Amino acid sequence: MTDLVTVFRTRSDVEASVVRGLLEAHGVPSVVTSQLPQALFPMVMSTLGEIGIAVHADDAGEASRIIESHRTELGQGGQVIRLRDEFETLQQAIAYRFRDRGLLEHAMTHTSRANEDVSGGVRDNESLEFLGDAVLGFLIADLLFNEFPEHDEGQKSKIKAALVSTTTLARLAERLSLGEHLLLGRGEEKTGGRQKQALLADSYEALIAAIYLDGGVEHVRAFVAREFAALVEEARRVGAAGQDYKSALQELVQSRNEPLPEYRLVGTLGPDHRKLFQVEVVVNGEPVAEASGTSKKEAEQEAAKLALEKLQT
Repeated sequence: MTDLVTVFRTRSDVEASVVRGLLEAHGVPSVVTSQLPQALFPMVMSTLGEIGIAVHADDAGEASRIIESHRTELGQGGQVIRLRDEFETLQQAIAYRFRDRGLLEHAMTHTSRANEDVSGGVRDNESLEFLGDAVLGFLIADLLFNEFPEHDEGQKSKIKAALVSTTTLARLAERLSLGEHLLLGRGEEKTGGRQKQALLADSYEALIAAIYLDGGVEHVRAFVAREFAALVEEARRVGAAGQDYKSALQELVQSRNEPLPEYRLVGTLGPDHRKLFQVEVVVNGEPVAEASGTSKKEAEQEAAKLALEKLQT
C-alpha cells in the first residue's frame, strides 16, 4: 500500500465505478480502498464509509489530471458530485444516442491506445474502420443512384470518390469535433494525432460502423444523409462528373494574367498499401492550399478545390 496514492474519494459505488472505468480507459490501473487502513474492499462495501480510488504513485499526477478534466460539478470540499459522460457532446453532435456506448468507445480507440494497454483488454478501431468504409460506400452509392438518376456510371463514380475521400471525411470529422473524443496513446497524442487527416477519416468510418452495429442500417442511413446533404447539393450545383478543379483553377489564374499553378508533393503518410499523398498547390509563387489523397491525382484535385475557395472569396 505504500506505493499507492488515493486520487479520488466518494460515497457512491456507482461514481467509483465510473471513475475506475475512466482511468482504465486512459491506461491507468487502479484499486478500490476504504477509509480503513491496510484494507481493500469490493464496491458493495461502500455503505461502510467513503470509497477511495488509489493508483500507483507514478500514475498519481496523470490520474488526477484525467479526473479533473471530467469534473462537471463540485460540492463542498471539492468532492465530485457528477462526472460527465465523455461522449455525451459527441452523441449530441451526431444526433444519435447509443444503446451500447461501448461501441462508441471502441470506434474512438486508436491503435496507439490499444498498443499501450498491457492488459490486452482494449481493442482498436481498425476492424470498425474496415466495416464503416464498406457501409459508407454502399450508402453513398445508394444515395447517388437515387439523387442523380440522369448521371451515368462514370459520373456517379467520380462524385462518390470525392465524397468518400480522406480529405472530405476528415472535414466532416472536424465539424463533429471528433478529434477531441479520440482515445489516443501518449505518443500519438504528443505528435498531434487529434489533427491528423488520415486518423480523423479512419475514426469517422469507425463511427459509421458503430452506428450501424448499434442501431441498424436505417439509423446509419439517416446519419449519412444528414452529414452529406450539403456535399450532395454542391455536387448537384457543379454538375456531373465531379468538377475538374485543376482546370477551373487554371482558368481562374489565367484570367488574372498569372502563371499556371504548380503542384508539389510535400510528403506521404501510412504504409504502402494505404499510402496517402500530401500535395500543395502554388499560385503566383505562393503556397495557397494543401490536401491529401489516396493518389497524387486525387490530392491535386482536392488542393485545387481548396485553392479555388480561397482565391474566390
